[in-house]
Amino acid sequence: MYWAEFLTVALIHLLAVASPGPDFAVVVRESVANGRRAGTWTAFGVGTGILVHVAYSLLGIGLIVSQSIVLFNALKWLAAAYLLYIGFKALRAKPAPAGALDVAVAPLRSSRGAFMTGFVTNGLNPKATLFFLSLFTVVINPHTPLAIQAGYGLYLAVATGLWFCLVALLFSQARVRAGFTRMGHWFDRVMGAVLIALGIKLAFTELR
Repeated sequence: MYWAEFLTVALIHLLAVASPGPDFAVVVRESVANGRRAGTWTAFGVGTGILVHVAYSLLGIGLIVSQSIVLFNALKWLAAAYLLYIGFKALRAKPAPAGALDVAVAPLRSSRGAFMTGFVTNGLNPKATLFFLSLFTVVINPHTPLAIQAGYGLYLAVATGLWFCLVALLFSQARVRAGFTRMGHWFDRVMGAVLIALGIKLAFTELR
């Protein structure tokens, strides 16, 4: 009896997750710069970050955040600062050393580091807070059993993780990465500029 509601949630989520944002930017950057393994772990981090939003939506904490300008702004500035940090870090990328192009080995990137990049980027995103709050208060009927709502949340986390795993798979292809090999530092700088722009845009997001 909850299939119609689930399909509505799935469709809205599909449209939201396919829209380029901070999550997409960091997964693409990790995949191109550090390879498929790093990109996949970043995707896992983004998917796990969804569970944070689901948890507080089910607990009702999201409602408090949405009604508190102070809490919302604190979350907003934390997220913006993090995006600016990784953006400026990417802007400082330098050209590969001479001879590095002959070595087809991805830079060493820890699974934990890649995972945490995805997790923090998604977990601190206040737009995701508002999205999940509206999803769990407007789209999902309040009378829907908590276990069913939790099931929706688990689906959203898994679907998000799988989507970004596909993104990581695409952008970590040898042919795609080869295209960025010689100009990799410029790609890093462009992605850094994108992340900085997203951070600035996020900083000026207003609570509605």
